[in-house]
Amino acid sequence: MQPLTQATALIAALIALAHAAERGRPRVGPGPVRAHALGPSAAPASSALASACPEGTLPDQGVCIPVPQGVAGGAELTAAENAHRDRSGAWRFYEQIPRRPERPGDYRRYRWPVPPLPGQNLVVSGYDLDRPDVQQRRGAHIKAVGHGGLDLGQRRGAEVRLVNLEHQTADAEVLFVGEVFGNSVVTRHSVREGDRLREYVIVYGHLEGAAPGLSRGMNVREGALLGFVGDSGSPGDVHLHLEVRRVRDGVNVASLAPGELTKNARTVACDPRNVMPLAAE
Repeated sequence: MQPLTQATALIAALIALAHAAERGRPRVGPGPVRAHALGPSAAPASSALASACPEGTLPDQGVCIPVPQGVAGGAELTAAENAHRDRSGAWRFYEQIPRRPERPGDYRRYRWPVPPLPGQNLVVSGYDLDRPDVQQRRGAHIKAVGHGGLDLGQRRGAEVRLVNLEHQTADAEVLFVGEVFGNSVVTRHSVREGDRLREYVIVYGHLEGAAPGLSRGMNVREGALLGFVGDSGSPGDVHLHLEVRRVRDGVNVASLAPGELTKNARTVACDPRNVMPLAAE
């Protein structure tokens, strides 16, 4: 074989190998990203899922975008242990992320997925998993003890819209639409804490219903319609249950069943005031 012919054949073989390798991994840069298989309820292949992107990148409009290195994020949040007695009197031990002392205590200092009603308390029930046992939420008609989120008072049918977390990187992703706390929507957010990325999930519970067409795997931006305030799962008590939880290291939250999303072994309850953005003065 002539030298020119040999060189041409070698180059063609190398190109073929490169194309084969390229087909086996998600693309970084222009072009669609292949969705990670999630079983029977997997999102369509056109959906951009965080699990489909390699480490150091995040999904954004169907492509894997490299995350800038050396960019400072928010403070690294530290979980603390606490415990309370459940309704049977047994002690329940768990971790939770209390409000950082420099963050305002007043809930009205923050932006929420629903606006406050004039002349009405914004928070019907606040975050209290950091309090002593006797100060945590209890009641004759409340099945659970303690509260790992907020109950935001609003009228039935009020729109629930996405609010990006502080130091969030890229768009949020719809992780689940269905039953968690009544009709619920769960979103996943990547947040930079210090020099690393952490995953958070937000549960929007007791909805009258999810937004039309909203489905798992969708990327959603600030202001996107998620659903409508209702009382599903809490008849007669119209409000939005908002719960922020940080995903534990090593947990693939996309693979969790709905009932596992709020389990302490999988995710850690976080005082929402740590990560929700401050309202404009």
